Amino acid sequence: MDVGEYPMAAAFHWLSRNCNSEAIFRMKRSNFSAANKVVQSSPVVKQPKRGLCSSLRQTHMLSVLLDWGTLPHHVILQIFQYLPLIDRARASSVCRRWNEVFHNPDLWRKFEFELNQSATSYFKSTHPDLIQQIIKKHAAHLQYVSFKVDSSTESAEAACDILSQLVNCSIQTLGLISTAKPSFMNVAKSHFVSALTVVFVNSKSLSSIKIEDTPVDDPSLKILVANNSDTLRLLKMSSCPHVSSDGILCVADHCQGLRELALNYYILSDELLLALSSETHVNLEHLRIDVVSENPGQIKFHSIKKGSWDALLRHSPGVSVVMYFFLYEEEFETFFKEETPVTHLYFGRAVSRTILGRIGLNCPRLIELVVCANGLQPLDSELIRIAERCTNLTALGLSECEVSCSALVEFVRLCGRRLTQLSIMEEVLVPDDRYTPEEVHTEVSKHLGRVWFPDVMPIW
Repeated sequence: MDVGEYPMAAAFHWLSRNCNSEAIFRMKRSNFSAANKVVQSSPVVKQPKRGLCSSLRQTHMLSVLLDWGTLPHHVILQIFQYLPLIDRARASSVCRRWNEVFHNPDLWRKFEFELNQSATSYFKSTHPDLIQQIIKKHAAHLQYVSFKVDSSTESAEAACDILSQLVNCSIQTLGLISTAKPSFMNVAKSHFVSALTVVFVNSKSLSSIKIEDTPVDDPSLKILVANNSDTLRLLKMSSCPHVSSDGILCVADHCQGLRELALNYYILSDELLLALSSETHVNLEHLRIDVVSENPGQIKFHSIKKGSWDALLRHSPGVSVVMYFFLYEEEFETFFKEETPVTHLYFGRAVSRTILGRIGLNCPRLIELVVCANGLQPLDSELIRIAERCTNLTALGLSECEVSCSALVEFVRLCGRRLTQLSIMEEVLVPDDRYTPEEVHTEVSKHLGRVWFPDVMPIW
């Protein structure tokens, strides 16, 4: 949030950047001197008449007497919450009161450690002195913690070193984020698991964990469950090669409050779906599945039985099933041959017309569809079938594929105003005997009930 939107925060921002302690002290002395002169002025001096002039002078006196250090504690605390960390740290050196507020636990409940190597990254890194101060003084106050690391192994190892020192923490949300390639995978597995276990054992109240692209394993998940089974609500762990279906089953069996789960397709099984559908398990609200080749060149994937999907829907009828596909055309053969309760579909690579045709037939719960690549064959009939059969569809995104202008207009006509999001790149549209790309926006806008234009790739 921009401090310019808040005058008081802007003043703190300016003071923290432009005033040091000595300057503030001089300012205070000047204020008190001015106040003393006013109080000690001769009684012979004629007092001004009450009125506008008097009000203005009183206002001036109040502004002279204003002492930033005497602002109420809760006001300073709220202003500090709008300041960037670096300016908050500078402001803490202005006076003792501001320094006390700087160390208030409420300001340290949420923190993101940014760890980058200056030689290979343009991002700023959290200063080592600040990291040590947090570990020594504020570890017990941390509740929402994330680690953002660059592509270097050194940064990931530094994150593990910090994790291993959070022995007096009560973290509720933990996120490990690799901004480029998954650098946590380059850390020694024993080092990573040992550091993560420290948080799992000591927090006792973890509710949300995002540890994707990491060497977390089944034994560490068992430790997580043993210490946080009553509080865990969200677990995202896609692309974790050391986790098996047994580890996920352990979580599913013991974490009765689990609402969101993200994992790789190779872990998904009929057994796991049936476990998530058991009577003792609380309803799952969000299931994300990343479908990525487990091994380079892998073509065949295992299939999930329709009965297993049906069991999940009976137990959790409102569950959102989100699937991200990062496959090539020849790797899709297993999917969508039977009815699949997917609600959100994202294709990051090429997807064939055959698969899109199956989606129109076997994905009646579909809400959102994004196709990032398809090739040079128009998707006219496939899209129209999806519009006819997927009556819950509200969002469509198309890029690097082809659709005739007439087919898009028909698709939008069938969906109508329930289509709340429509993102179509301009180059996707192929002119035909009825519409040109320049004309299609008028017809589409009419059926949507709002002004619509295709997206245009910016030219920098």
